[in-house]
Amino acid sequence: MDRKIIRARLLHFLREPQSPDDTGSFRYIEDGGLLIEDGLIRACDDFGRIDTTGTELIDHRPHLLMPGFIDTHLHFPQTQVIASWAAELLDWLNDYTFPEETRYSDPALCARMAGAFLDRLAEHGTTTAVAYASVHAASAEALFTAAHARNMRLITGKVMMDRNAPEALCDTAQSSYDDSKALIARWHGKGRLSYAITPRFAITSTPAQLDAAQALAVEHPDCYIQTHLSENHAEIALSCQLYPDALDYTDIYARYGLLGPKSLLGHAIHLSDREIGALTDAGAKPVFCPTSNLFLGSGLFDDAKLREAGLCNAIATDIGGGTSYSMLQTLAEGYKVLQLQRQRLHPFRAFHWITRGNAVALGMEGRIGTLDAGTEADFVILDARATPAMAQRMERARDLSDELFTLQVMGDDRAIVQTYIAGEPRKAARQG
Repeated sequence: MDRKIIRARLLHFLREPQSPDDTGSFRYIEDGGLLIEDGLIRACDDFGRIDTTGTELIDHRPHLLMPGFIDTHLHFPQTQVIASWAAELLDWLNDYTFPEETRYSDPALCARMAGAFLDRLAEHGTTTAVAYASVHAASAEALFTAAHARNMRLITGKVMMDRNAPEALCDTAQSSYDDSKALIARWHGKGRLSYAITPRFAITSTPAQLDAAQALAVEHPDCYIQTHLSENHAEIALSCQLYPDALDYTDIYARYGLLGPKSLLGHAIHLSDREIGALTDAGAKPVFCPTSNLFLGSGLFDDAKLREAGLCNAIATDIGGGTSYSMLQTLAEGYKVLQLQRQRLHPFRAFHWITRGNAVALGMEGRIGTLDAGTEADFVILDARATPAMAQRMERARDLSDELFTLQVMGDDRAIVQTYIAGEPRKAARQG
């Protein structure tokens, strides 16, 4: 039995904040204790109310402890093409992404990069990730293996892609079905792992392959589905050209049964009212990827309009079109995207979004994104004075909201003191 108590200031959200004054939406404990046992949170209370007898004590005061960050859309094979110049999305894919992903036919490379990928996430405070592998089954195998060894909650899947890509990156409708089916049998539900059926997007899948994806979804309704939707105008035009019978881009996925409560749709920027209604009816989850959308010039995600329609929006880094592994930096850029549309992202809602909010989008709010007793012990220790500039700003901080906003706007991996996954510290000490 592994028991420990973490002492720190504790903060987690009980529901989504409705306004900057909605202090009832969260629980904040100035001197708190988190009792951890066998990878689970057993108690979250004032430190003086926690029985410390015979239990290891780890004191992180005066830092802030929150649930670990949840990243709902990123690409495992793209870590070495971050910061690659291109005119826009389709150029970026053809010039950098596809050639890079071709390398992931090598199992040894996959294994080495899987460990490095998960290390980068831990360094930046991310404890749950929803990631795309490459088209090669070995890439998903390596990522599942590395996450399982760390007891990390991970959702991933082999990309399905049988056209409009280099020959070395194309599977077939049948092989994509067979490989995905085998990976589901081997990994879905093992430890803290889940499978995502992963047709990259409509451009790179034939109707036969989307039929195969639909068959997998019917056979495995507890699996997630992840794909891309309406990121870029050229992408939309080509998708509709390839599927001329569809009403629009969203309807392509609807016709193949790929829209539902477990569908995670990266980007979802340029949507008609009809498409928004179809997504709402299906309960699908748009995923806001601000650093990627800005980097590739794709457009501005209309969070307020989608939320008003009843959609539950997730938020993500989208590494490697995205430019930072940090969910804090993702919030900083998301704030700016929304400001341009006269939408306000208050720090209470921002930190709810990357913790409990993304957990809700995944249907896992009873397991992650919280500090409630009985949930998984994934949490992060934050220091709003991590850099001289942040410390200088914090000298004038008035309250918790100011502290969170400092982290939101100025924070990055340096603000992450430690990341705990299933109760175990996973951030290595900074070298040099």
